[in-house]
Amino acid sequence: MSPSNFIAPLVGGALIGLSATLLLASLGRVAGISGIVGNVLTPEKTRQSWQLGFLLGLVAIGWILLSKESSNSAGASPFVLVTAGLLVGIGTRLGSGCTSGHGVCGLSRFSRRSLVATCIFMGAAITVVAISRHVLTAGVQ
Repeated sequence: MSPSNFIAPLVGGALIGLSATLLLASLGRVAGISGIVGNVLTPEKTRQSWQLGFLLGLVAIGWILLSKESSNSAGASPFVLVTAGLLVGIGTRLGSGCTSGHGVCGLSRFSRRSLVATCIFMGAAITVVAISRHVLTAGVQ
């Protein structure tokens, strides 16, 4: 893997941390994406303008990055990527939290609940990647 392959993830991680920090510092809110999406999509809840702006920014950046062929290192179609993202979103709502809420914000606040949640979703992610790369594609060249 060349050094240039490490730049995009480092910049992306820094931007996630910066956005979470700015949201907490300016509005006192935790940047849990599944909670923000849930609030925006739930009809009886009162939406706040920052929630919609935050989500529009996420979608816009995702759209920009999907339009660049080199940014899709997974080699998957946009349909597969969007479907996978939606499935992850459903899972995070069922699991009462997401990677941004637990992994970024919760761990930085030393939350034990977030530590357990992060270990579980990272373990699940490692298992899925191992199975998809080594079991499902075994013998396929």
